[in-house]
Amino acid sequence: MNSNEVTLTEAQQMVDQWIKTIGVRYFSELTNLAILTEEVGELARIMARTYGDQSFKKSDEGKDMADEMADVLWVLICLANQTGVDLNEAFLKNIEKKTSRDKDRHQNNEKLK
Repeated sequence: MNSNEVTLTEAQQMVDQWIKTIGVRYFSELTNLAILTEEVGELARIMARTYGDQSFKKSDEGKDMADEMADVLWVLICLANQTGVDLNEAFLKNIEKKTSRDKDRHQNNEKLK
């Protein structure tokens, strides 16, 4: 891994350190859930205009899809930290679940061929 890459564990630690030194404290879990929804909406707006049928408005100028994705990840990491979720462990378990559950499902889906 090069110096420009971080693991999920490192990302959780980085966010926690930032919150404790610059951000003063975490917002409440419910506030962060609302912020997460807002950030997903901002990402959806860019996606709808970039890949969907809507056209860009003047107010959309300067919006960056990668930055909006990072905002979503940031707030999700905040929620994980606040609720004691190890995202690395949760992600690995989720991949295992999906692999076990869907090992033949998508291969046999005629709609995907």
